[in-house]
Amino acid sequence: ESLHKKAALTAKGFNSINGISCQTIQGAMYSFPNITMPNKFIEHCQNNNEEPDAVYCMELLNTTGVCVVPGSGFGQVPGTFHFRMTILPPAEKMEYVMKAFGEFHQAFLSKWA
Repeated sequence: ESLHKKAALTAKGFNSINGISCQTIQGAMYSFPNITMPNKFIEHCQNNNEEPDAVYCMELLNTTGVCVVPGSGFGQVPGTFHFRMTILPPAEKMEYVMKAFGEFHQAFLSKWA
């Protein structure tokens, strides 16, 4: 029941953030949201021979302390960007994570607009 609640909290949280979408999590310990990346950021990463989702994940970690795994390590479809995040922490921590994600992503979009 706890995992079901955190799965719903996570999917709802990601889907409420402009530029992030997440399917309902069913029977897994992970979410795998899709991120819309600004073209300016993608070009910056390409010019520096970096994976955009990996750079995003490191910036998220350095800014918020939230650790996620870049989707490029999972064979994502070219031109799409994802990350994998566990839903195992306690619900209170997941609420913090979702709030931190929203704040981080909005600042990220503004920075690269």
